[in-house]
Amino acid sequence: MSARLLRLAAADPPRAHAAAVAALGDAAERTPREAITLRRVAALAAKELGLLEEGLAHLEEALRAAEGAGLAYERALVQMNLVGLLTAQGALPRALACADAAAKVLRGADADRLAANVACALARAGRPAQALEAVRQALPRLRRGDDPVTLAGLLINLGLAQALRGRPGDLQAGRRALAEAVTVAERAGLRAQAAMAKGNLAFVLSRCGDLPRALRLYAEAEADLTGERVVQCRLDQAETLIAAGLTGEARPLLAGALAEAAERGYRCDVADGLLLLAGAELADGDAERAGRTAERARAAFAAQERTGWMLLAEHLLLRARWAAGDRSAALWHAAVATADRLERGGWHEQAAGMRVIAARLALRLGRPARPLLEQAGRARRHGPAALRVAAWHAVALERSLSGDRRGALAAVRAGLRVADEYAEVFGAAELRVRAARVGEELAALGLELARSARQLLAAEERRRAVARRVTAVRPPADPQRAQALTRLRAAAAEHAAAVARGADPLPTARRLARLEAAVREASRRHSPSGAPPRPRLAGVPALTAALGERALVELVRVGDALHAVTVAAGRCRRWPIGPYGAVAHDAERLRFAVRRLARRADDSAAAGLREAAWRMAAWAPAGLRRVLSGRELVIAPVGALHAVPWAALTRRPLTVVPSATAWLHARAAAAGRGSGRVVLAAGPSLPHAEAEIAALAELYPHATVLRGAAAAALPVRRALDGAELAHLAAHGEFREDNPLFSHLRLADGPLLAHDLEDIAAAPRLVVLSACDAGRAAGGEGMLGIVGALLALGTATVIASVAPVRDAGAHAFMTSLHRRLRAGMSPARAVAAVPRSPGTLGFQCFGAG
Repeated sequence: MSARLLRLAAADPPRAHAAAVAALGDAAERTPREAITLRRVAALAAKELGLLEEGLAHLEEALRAAEGAGLAYERALVQMNLVGLLTAQGALPRALACADAAAKVLRGADADRLAANVACALARAGRPAQALEAVRQALPRLRRGDDPVTLAGLLINLGLAQALRGRPGDLQAGRRALAEAVTVAERAGLRAQAAMAKGNLAFVLSRCGDLPRALRLYAEAEADLTGERVVQCRLDQAETLIAAGLTGEARPLLAGALAEAAERGYRCDVADGLLLLAGAELADGDAERAGRTAERARAAFAAQERTGWMLLAEHLLLRARWAAGDRSAALWHAAVATADRLERGGWHEQAAGMRVIAARLALRLGRPARPLLEQAGRARRHGPAALRVAAWHAVALERSLSGDRRGALAAVRAGLRVADEYAEVFGAAELRVRAARVGEELAALGLELARSARQLLAAEERRRAVARRVTAVRPPADPQRAQALTRLRAAAAEHAAAVARGADPLPTARRLARLEAAVREASRRHSPSGAPPRPRLAGVPALTAALGERALVELVRVGDALHAVTVAAGRCRRWPIGPYGAVAHDAERLRFAVRRLARRADDSAAAGLREAAWRMAAWAPAGLRRVLSGRELVIAPVGALHAVPWAALTRRPLTVVPSATAWLHARAAAAGRGSGRVVLAAGPSLPHAEAEIAALAELYPHATVLRGAAAAALPVRRALDGAELAHLAAHGEFREDNPLFSHLRLADGPLLAHDLEDIAAAPRLVVLSACDAGRAAGGEGMLGIVGALLALGTATVIASVAPVRDAGAHAFMTSLHRRLRAGMSPARAVAAVPRSPGTLGFQCFGAG
């Protein structure tokens, strides 16, 4: 009976737990050996059900019983089970001590079962090579035997250990081991273990860079998991969401998983999860909460004697205090001391960044800053890329302190050049170690140092290049580049684990630098989606040649002040506008007025729009208005001003762009030879869609028309490939956290922006006929579905930043397409169409 219950503990934990507890109630009828086995069953089932403390209590009682009865072999079996539960609790030293004691006694199949538990503990302790060795000795015997529970568990730990080790071929071997584990578990009816294998397979897929597939597999696995397994699955899922830039989704998932893990005593999971959550909160701009979470993580790692990770939590805590506005002497003292501890602990990049913060505090407090900056700046020419960026930041500050503003600007450019060349590298960094946006603060320093209009434009273009980086969510199509990134992710994790456990970081750091260089070289050879190569950052001569009679207006935030830089008639000028917060407030009033009028076209709403437009226009100095008078406009907003319905302020042709460089890129895409192919598609639940597409089909008799069930994601994606013009009447949702997860709602579900990465050539002109399809994020220029299309190589997008009234949309679109067919540019066509209150939000994005 006891042997059957041991197997049932993995196959059906609730039944096994109930049966074992009931049988223990008849203790008088049990021999010591039987009672020990029943407590082992109760403990294993309790662990699966999330009752970790109860499980440990059962095993401690079983251990005492075995020692009291002189049952040495049973004592070793209990120690074998303790390895798994103590690992989940975070008591790794005791878990490994139990494993060593049990290994001296156990033989045969029991020794193989111990190997499965030891592999998990070693992997969690950051020793994947030893974990692999433990697995490989036992695996051949288990494959020949009849113990699917242990075999599946061992295969799961093998796959996980290989993924964590990350040598060439290890990830593929890990995927094969986990796929075998799924097969073994499903054949034996072990649903929980099959789900656990799927969850670990999702982890491996995320290491390979396939984040959408990993997220789908996590969701599938979670349904059949309980206890620690479901907590671990949710933590891994949250880590994948953070890696994809989806911190808004990850934070509540992490908070829920952490509450459950803490309640059930999973201390190791709690510490790891708290560090992840603190990083996500800081990336979200919630610095005060991030500081509190990082302090909890620091305390948890300290209690578990995980000193390396404790240092990292302390580093994150101080970064959060700095981001929250703390400029105290106490923070300066803490930053100096922590930088030294980080350096000694092998966290060199974090140490350099902390010294930069300490130096900036020193400058404010009248303390010596130069020694800190000189120490941090030494690594600017060697080592991992993120370390070099931090070092160049220190050099820029040191030169600025010496009055060498030109040299400081050169250091900013050098650091941002590293950040640009290694952009893909930063997305592959180990998540708990990764900086939010490498180079962002360095770019902001460039804005503060800029004096002339040309310097300010160049500094802002560099800042936008950093801020507009989108986290890739799938592996590159190029196999060599994909393999290089996979190796880099594994090496980054291996390096972080080595530093965290106190090993010599130099060998893994050197390997990391070599792999970073390989990724950089592979990226240089790659051109995504068939789009033209990205141009160099826009300069005034190139802009003047491309603009012709147009004028560029690039808005720049320097601290709390808003400036405009214009390029018109060959001249570049700088204009002070006013306090950024006040302008952003009036921009929000204008947006509200346009949305209100779109929903309720009455005299009060119209008067509100006139007043809001007047207030917004009043911020422009008279000289700026004269420079722009009579010219078509290219507008590059900043921050909250991305959400402004600019077409409500002027009837002149205009286009909105993420940056001047992005506009040149879009112009290059528009200059190529087109296919002449037109695509018209109508999504579901949009009242005007069918009639609108029918009317446009008369204007374009040879168009590919997709409606009803035919307007599904795959047919639409295929039709978009290489199209000259695509008109999509479908609801859209933009994602400010990662625009590649923005989507259009089609007949069979969403068409995500990252699905479009597969197409060979982006459609040249896309018209989105739906509410808010062009609505922008209020942050750093991520324009949701519009920004994703432009990034993929589309030249121009026409979309609305406000609600669209169905009655006006049909007439607006018909009139717009007549003008496009007549040869008008998109910007001029949009400006020429008569507006109704329900179409005020439509404007051009991109080339125009």
